[in-house]
Amino acid sequence: MPQTLLYGSLETEVTGAAADRDRLWIPLDELERSTGWTAKPEGLCRGEICVPVPAGATWLDGAARRVDFAAFAAHLGHAAARDDERGIWAFGPAADRGAAGGSGPVVAPDFQLPDLDGNLHSLSGYRGKKVLLYCWSSW
Repeated sequence: MPQTLLYGSLETEVTGAAADRDRLWIPLDELERSTGWTAKPEGLCRGEICVPVPAGATWLDGAARRVDFAAFAAHLGHAAARDDERGIWAFGPAADRGAAGGSGPVVAPDFQLPDLDGNLHSLSGYRGKKVLLYCWSSW
């Protein structure tokens, strides 16, 4: 079954792609058209940015001329969602883990909002506590 790939601003049906559980194998000759990445001797590249393939990485199969794009995207820290029934894979941007980088909670920007009595509350005032932000809009 052809796989539909949503990556950045691209939406591409890749007829040569093969889904295997959590792996999405894309032929190297279809990689640039579907993702903007291309295989070069220095690694997988997009424009001036190249990501070296780590030693022992199983996501680049040079003999079969294909790449497991789901594993590569995970290596970059991208979020992924898939619909196995329809053959659709969506990759979101890498998660922003704050200025410190690495793992840990996602850091939201500080802001202030009034409560029902007009008292201002800032998000930073609740640092170290669990906060539920409930948003609603009429539009």
